[in-house]
Amino acid sequence: MPEQPFTPSCRWNLSSKISRLVFMEIPVLDYCNASPKDYKCIFTSGATAALKLIGENFPWSCQSTFMYTMENHNSVLGIREYALNQGAAAFAVDIKEAVDQDGASINSVTSVKLSQYPVQRRNEAEVLEGELTGDAYNLFAFPSECNFSGLRFSLDLVNNVKQNTEKILEGSPYSKGRWMVIIDAAKGFATKPPNLSLYPADFVVISFYKLFGYPTGLGALIIKNDAAKLLKKTYFSGGTVSASIADIDFVRRRESVEENFEDGSISFLSIASICHGFKIFNNLTPAAMHRHTMSIVMFLKKKLLALRHENGASVCTLYGNHTLKVSSSDSGSIVSFNVKRPDGSWFGYREVEKLASLSGIQLRTGCFCNPGACAKYLGLSHSDLLSNLEAGHVCWDDKDVINGKPTGAVRVSFGYMSTYEDAKKFIDFIRSSFVSMPSEFEKGYLLRANSVPYPTEGFENRLSSSGCYLKSITIYPIKSCAGFSVKSWPLSTTGLQYDREWLLKSLTGEILTQKKVPEMSLINTFINLNQKMLSVESPRCEGKLQIKLDSDSYLCGKEEFYLHSQRKEYKTIKYGLIFIYEQQYGNMHKCETLFKKRYEVQCYENEINQWFSNAVGQPCTLVRCCHSQYYLSLNKNRSMGMCRDVDSRMNFANEAQFLLISEESVSDLNDRLCSNTQKLSGGAPLYVKPMRFRPNLVISGGEPYAEDGWRNLKIGNTYFTSLGGCNRCQMINFYHQTGQVKKTNEPLATLASYRRVKGKILFGILLRYDPVNGPGLDAHSWLKVGEEVYPNSE
Repeated sequence: MPEQPFTPSCRWNLSSKISRLVFMEIPVLDYCNASPKDYKCIFTSGATAALKLIGENFPWSCQSTFMYTMENHNSVLGIREYALNQGAAAFAVDIKEAVDQDGASINSVTSVKLSQYPVQRRNEAEVLEGELTGDAYNLFAFPSECNFSGLRFSLDLVNNVKQNTEKILEGSPYSKGRWMVIIDAAKGFATKPPNLSLYPADFVVISFYKLFGYPTGLGALIIKNDAAKLLKKTYFSGGTVSASIADIDFVRRRESVEENFEDGSISFLSIASICHGFKIFNNLTPAAMHRHTMSIVMFLKKKLLALRHENGASVCTLYGNHTLKVSSSDSGSIVSFNVKRPDGSWFGYREVEKLASLSGIQLRTGCFCNPGACAKYLGLSHSDLLSNLEAGHVCWDDKDVINGKPTGAVRVSFGYMSTYEDAKKFIDFIRSSFVSMPSEFEKGYLLRANSVPYPTEGFENRLSSSGCYLKSITIYPIKSCAGFSVKSWPLSTTGLQYDREWLLKSLTGEILTQKKVPEMSLINTFINLNQKMLSVESPRCEGKLQIKLDSDSYLCGKEEFYLHSQRKEYKTIKYGLIFIYEQQYGNMHKCETLFKKRYEVQCYENEINQWFSNAVGQPCTLVRCCHSQYYLSLNKNRSMGMCRDVDSRMNFANEAQFLLISEESVSDLNDRLCSNTQKLSGGAPLYVKPMRFRPNLVISGGEPYAEDGWRNLKIGNTYFTSLGGCNRCQMINFYHQTGQVKKTNEPLATLASYRRVKGKILFGILLRYDPVNGPGLDAHSWLKVGEEVYPNSE
């Protein structure tokens, strides 16, 4: 490692068709103490590309073995595909190291043992296991630091595997042959790079994005010269050959390792930028950065382990090494954990991530593309993993707890720029969000996730005046666009007549909503019942658009439209969809939960579509719901999909026909917002209006949150069933200012502090219209502002 910061020279190698920054390899090699005589640096598009390069060019044979630790990233596990396809064996191992009385590793050959998992073979091997000759090339891969737990692996593994595999594998037939070693240093390279002069690995994989935070899409493979000669590269491209002839089988490749493997134009502008990162790192030194990050990690671990609920139960379960010593060398710069409730059940990691983002804290959650470590530390068996998959859980989804077990974890990462204040802010967030006393909300009100059956007898006798009345009625004709308020409005079998009867979708079939296109809230709508006219205005369009409700002159055909409620997403699909997927598993016949709503929609002509394309700033089309029908299958527990209301007709509403908000509940929220604003910043208090929540019905009178306990209610002469609280998302954080859409963390952050139940932030209730006399609807049924509200809480 040079004592002075490296100042790169930009010397161009003009002998290559594609110019190359030759001297940018030097700081990369210097950083891990690798001699340019022994190693070369191949720039790639990332750590994944570097690993892929090894896998596809390694000299695999049916006598080869690919061995890897359980704590490996998916990008390393992907190498297994090349090995198995060539008839090689593959298996995972656990590392067991002996330690001395002080907890330090004993650096000797006998201190390391590899516990072998079952051997995998895909193709029929040409030789029997007992006939392995030992002439094959084998590959062992391990991370310098596990990106799930932060566990650091001893680099003694390099020499032990290369020189003493038979001893550490305790006589396994797969220990024979020449062993080569990959170090996946994408995570650990920043604060503790491997010293290749002491631990001469054959391949070291790094990512500059993970190292410096910039640039993206750039990594490198540090490769030993002897290993490079063994790689069998098939493909060639511009810049990787000295000469080739087009009409005969002739090619002469470049002899330089870098030029032979760097296909196409390398990202030389990005490569030039990394010198600034190495200048900073060389000034700070890796040892100092490691001590700094480790002290913060130990501080955070100590505080998280000390957190207790009121009943004494621990709050956080940490994964990996918990040695609370700053000098500990086997722990990296991350903390991975999950959070428990006082009763021992788990908070989902998505809930933690969602609340953290409201506090300005960015976390990574899930398995972090490290399935082996995830299963190992969470105690997930093969049966658990397959069961989770059958339940619909895939990478990156929201299924964070299944059958009472977490499917992933929360990860906090620190770098050289992190401070103790960062760690303290995170601890305060965990304490305030997850170590609170049971709130009045949780104690005093009944929350329902499913519909409560409508009482057939004695309901009128149980109704009592609540002092509430209907304050306003709002209709939203086009999904996610602005609505309009009225004094009275007719009801239909889908709720308020014309409510969310239209929507906009992109040319790829994606539904446009305010979550993706916040400017949709600036599109104003109005329906004139007498003229049967829908009027639409947008600040991006000069003229007002008017569409006659009963005219077919704008229409250009129909199509089918499907809503997949299990994933809460929409897709446009033509005819012939299979609604229920079933598969035989031994003697058990399991049916995957699929719950779909089929729509028949009317499409509009290009002139109308162009108007809306201008209004939202991207090509889109307008469609109108003319018919909808549910298709339902149940899972093995006979539980339905995520949509609350499967019994009534709806247009394009997400969960229910109506959303009701109480003015008193909004007032209580504003009091809390005011208090929080003054405590945190001393600035002007925040204030939200009921319409921020896009309700259909606003009531006034009564107590705050009394609506949470309503089972049924009557407004005027109209009866409704409560479907439970409405789960709020970040859409309520959008607001208008000087004709623009802005976003803050409020009011969702404040709601999360006292309105959170099992990962949901509830505010307002969802309603379903319930006709009194059978399924029919009185043609003269209207809702009117001022009508009294009669709830039933029994």
